[in-house]
Amino acid sequence: MAIDTSTSTPPAPAGTPAAPRLSARDRLVLFVLCAAQFMVALDFSVLNVALPVLGADLGMDQSALQWAVTAFALPSGGFLLLFGRMGDLYGRRRLFLAGLALFGAASLLATLAWDPASFLTGRALQGLGAAAIVPTGMSLLTTTFPEGPARDRALGISGTLLSLGFTVGMVAGGVLTDLLSWRSTMGLLTLFALVVLPLAPGLLPESRTPDRPRLDVPGAVTVTGGLLALIYALTTAAEHGFGRTDVLVALAAGLLLLTAFAVVESRTSAPLVSLPMLRRRTVAWGNLGGLVTFSMMSTVVFVLTLYLQEVLHLTAFETGLVFGVQGVLSVVAGTYAPRVIGRFGARRTLVGALAGQGALGLPLLALGEGGWSVVLATAAVSLASMCHLGAIISYGLTVTSGVPDEEQGLATGLVTSTQQVGITVGIPLLGVLATTSADLRSGVHTVLVLDAAIVLAAAALVAAGLRPRRSGTVEAEPVGAR
Repeated sequence: MAIDTSTSTPPAPAGTPAAPRLSARDRLVLFVLCAAQFMVALDFSVLNVALPVLGADLGMDQSALQWAVTAFALPSGGFLLLFGRMGDLYGRRRLFLAGLALFGAASLLATLAWDPASFLTGRALQGLGAAAIVPTGMSLLTTTFPEGPARDRALGISGTLLSLGFTVGMVAGGVLTDLLSWRSTMGLLTLFALVVLPLAPGLLPESRTPDRPRLDVPGAVTVTGGLLALIYALTTAAEHGFGRTDVLVALAAGLLLLTAFAVVESRTSAPLVSLPMLRRRTVAWGNLGGLVTFSMMSTVVFVLTLYLQEVLHLTAFETGLVFGVQGVLSVVAGTYAPRVIGRFGARRTLVGALAGQGALGLPLLALGEGGWSVVLATAAVSLASMCHLGAIISYGLTVTSGVPDEEQGLATGLVTSTQQVGITVGIPLLGVLATTSADLRSGVHTVLVLDAAIVLAAAALVAAGLRPRRSGTVEAEPVGAR
């Protein structure tokens, strides 16, 4: 039976009871799951400002610094789908706790690192822990809170903290590095793990797929290898361009392995990724919206960081404050997004949020070299981020709505893989146009035009792809269904 939560929802009539309040236990469960997601989001950005100081302290040359980011991104993105499915089969709570323990231990190793090898080992193990935490944590959230207002509210809080964690990381990284040292950025993550891990076992329920089919090993090998190769190619290209041999080889290998994965999944009796699920209109078009909103917003943040520091000569701390305003307004957006979704539906909210994100990037084309440009940049990126936050929450709801509990790990694995790939691809594909331009200002403007055009085009495609059919539902209808 189709479940329609993405189509337009009429205003609630007077006297309609409000959504039930969360119990004290529900709030604690939500705190644990969201704190873990916030910790992982923080790790994506907290080290960025500290990289030059870190390199000097550990004796890493400039060319090796990219591995501080890549060593985390490779396993965190490459193993998401595999760990999401393993959580479905062998226990989401069990894998979530293992991921938390590994993340905390790895953060401690990175904090105490004595040479580049020990530091990069810690970063890689952090990424592996994150790959277990993110999909299982999201699955535990969607199976704990039933579809409807409770899940909308839970996903709204989770999405807000995901966006806020990335922003807080940029500010906290600069402050901690200036006041203490780069090691304090990794120490902060260790403290987060120490707070969350003792609370989780007594609060989180265990859940898994009842029939426990065998793990699709060929699918796991091909998709994990493909994602690892693709993420390596894109993160390395962001630093060195697409002309390097290792980038081209990794890119080709990634595409070949992902093609092989699609063939394997079409022939196996217990696939890692159900192709019928990928043919769901909500899954296909919802993930497209998620891919675009993450990739294009990360690109805007990247080029604005360059612009504020290289053209307007702001310090790293002052630049962090600009994005701090963005984080505050993201929290506001996360508070109201579930209400907007409840009134207009996830589909319309996703389309409107994408359109808003694209349109609000256009005023940035007026950036100049005067002090007023700081105000313009702060206002535009903050308002665009409010739309971005609405898109994050509504695309997650769109993709997971109507999916049975036994497949929630798979659905949320796709959601989180989309996040990781989106964050990874935007900067190398568009940001390189700014970094390689002879004039940074004109390069930034070129990126902003392309960025806005891509987001607005995606909004139009998602609107058409999720348009309700004659039945008025889109949730369980496969792509291409009549």
